[in-house]
Amino acid sequence: MLKKLLCAAGIALGLPLVPIAASAQGGQPVQLVVPYNPGGGSDLFGRMVAPALGKALQETVIVENRAGAGGIIGTETVVKSTPPNKMLLVSDSAVYSIIPSLYASLSYSRKDLIPVANLASFGNVLVVPANSRFKTFQDVLEAARKTPGKLTIGSSGAGGITHLAAEKLMEQAKIKLVHVPYKGSGPAISDTVGGHIDMVFTGLPSVLELLRAGKLRALAIATPNRSPYASDIPTISEAGVPGFSAMISQGLFAPATMPAADIQKLNQAVQDFMRDPKTVETLRKMMVEPVYQSAAEYKQWLDAESNDWAGLIKRANVKVE
Repeated sequence: MLKKLLCAAGIALGLPLVPIAASAQGGQPVQLVVPYNPGGGSDLFGRMVAPALGKALQETVIVENRAGAGGIIGTETVVKSTPPNKMLLVSDSAVYSIIPSLYASLSYSRKDLIPVANLASFGNVLVVPANSRFKTFQDVLEAARKTPGKLTIGSSGAGGITHLAAEKLMEQAKIKLVHVPYKGSGPAISDTVGGHIDMVFTGLPSVLELLRAGKLRALAIATPNRSPYASDIPTISEAGVPGFSAMISQGLFAPATMPAADIQKLNQAVQDFMRDPKTVETLRKMMVEPVYQSAAEYKQWLDAESNDWAGLIKRANVKVE
C-alpha cells in the first residue's frame, strides 16, 4: 500500500522511477545516495528534493541507489567519500539513530554523519485483524498481563523500528509478547490481516487503506499527538502507556567533511522546498506533514532518539544476524 502511495505521489510530481540529475550551474556533480532500492520512501524523497539541493549548491545533483545490508552499504559509501568527491545521503533515520547501536563492527559511527534536514517524520500504528477480540489498546494490555508470552506481535525485521517499537512497548507497559520478525512490512501486514499473528506495528500510510476497508483495526498510534489523517486513533500515551513514542524520519545527511556553510545552504534549500505549496500538497497526499527544523534542531532530535534506542537495544538484548 505504501509503495502505491509513494509511486502515485511521484507521478503527481512528474518524477521518473529511474536515477535522475538535477541540473544546476556547472561544478563538480554531487551524488545524492539513496541506500535502498528504487520505489521506496527514501528514493522518492531523494528525487523530490534533488532539484532544490542542486539549485542551492549551484551544482548538478545526481540521484543514485546503492542498496544493501539494510542501508549500511550506501551510508558507508557517503561517510567514506573525500574531496573532490561530493556525496549526500537521503535515508530513513535508522542509519543514524539505530544501526550504529546494533552492529559492533560497523565501519562508521554517528560522528561521521551530519544531519542536515528532516524531510518527514512518521510514527507507527498498532493494528490487529478486523475480527480480533481486541477492541481497544487496553484490551491488549489486559490480555498480555493475564497470559504473559502468549500474544504475538509482528515486525518488518529484527532490529528495525517496528521491532524496537514492540520491545519498547513491552518494557514500558511491563508486558511480554512474542516477537515474530518478517522480511519486510508487507508480509507482516498480510499475516495480521489473515489472523496468523495477533498484532503488528507499522507506518500509518502502509495500512490506511486496509483500515478504511475494514480489514484491520487500529488500536493506537505511537506518536506524541494524534494523526490529522486518522484523528479517531488514540495515541499509545493517552491509551495507557504515558510518554510512549516510536518515531522515525526521512532525512538528508552529509559526511562530516562537508563545510558548515554548505550544510546551512542545504538546510535552507530544504526549508524552502518544504514550504512550497506544491510540496505541501504532495506530502499530504502521502499522509505526511511538512517538517521545519534547522540542522541543529534535527541533530538534537536524532541524538535524543539515538540515546533512547541504544539504551533499549542493550536492555532488551536485541541481536541481528
